[in-house]
Amino acid sequence: MASRLELAGRAEALAAAGTPFVWATVVRAERPTSAKPGDSALVLADGQVDGFVGGDCAESTVRVQALEVLATATPRLVRITPSAEDVGAPDEDDVVTVHNPCLSGGTLDIFLEPSVPLPVVVVFGHAPIATALLRAHRLFGQQVLPLEKPDASLPPGTRAVVVASHGNDEERVLEAALRANVPYVALVASRRRGPAVLASLEVDERLRSRVHTPAGLDIGARTAREVALSILAEIVAVVRELPSHRDDSLEPVPELTETVRDPVCGMMVAPVDASHHVETPTGLVYFCGTGCRNAYLDNPLAYAQ
Repeated sequence: MASRLELAGRAEALAAAGTPFVWATVVRAERPTSAKPGDSALVLADGQVDGFVGGDCAESTVRVQALEVLATATPRLVRITPSAEDVGAPDEDDVVTVHNPCLSGGTLDIFLEPSVPLPVVVVFGHAPIATALLRAHRLFGQQVLPLEKPDASLPPGTRAVVVASHGNDEERVLEAALRANVPYVALVASRRRGPAVLASLEVDERLRSRVHTPAGLDIGARTAREVALSILAEIVAVVRELPSHRDDSLEPVPELTETVRDPVCGMMVAPVDASHHVETPTGLVYFCGTGCRNAYLDNPLAYAQ
């Protein structure tokens, strides 16, 4: 079983690679349970669980809940209990209670924290405004990364490109961003120079009209840091209004998947390869754990629907 330190190292690597996952941590355990406070695991988008948050059935519930958390990108506190009362929607403390008939008798509270790839803002240039933008890396939930060369490839997950190079290689970067269908493209230039640069772009008028120049919302900005703030605000405003932008180079965050019922114990489980399952002539049958799977294999007819 991986230690918390080992899991932290893997979590860091997953986040750096833009791979979505959920960190699950046991915050309360009521005896008798095999898990203890502090036990933790990483749940990947395919349902794989790395670590320990309880036995088969508890892990199955965590898998279901974690995939929902990934799909909504919203943290969740889950209470797994053998009691069938007060289950369903979040209670007044925003705790989602799940009935788990397989649990050994105690109750587990598990905090699920999603990690999804942050959108990328690419900045080209070395002007003071560019420098100010780069200082906002991860400050507002965005990765703000430099584009070192005008012909360099845009990083995976790029949602915005800002050109602040004072006339150096502006056209090449703007054209590449527009052709890549980046949701927000901006040029830091004066109201007089901006239109002249746009007129020189070798793209059609539809793409040319997508460039924001002067870049940023009009907030009366005067300093480089204030202009950078106005640009970041405009990025948020523009990107949020656009349809969901998917980047095929990143591992996708899963859509919310319907659960299926374990025919033995009745628990709802995630229909993914990581869940225990059996292939039958009528399709795959999924289980909360090995116990229910073995019971089914011993007498499939007893659980035929």
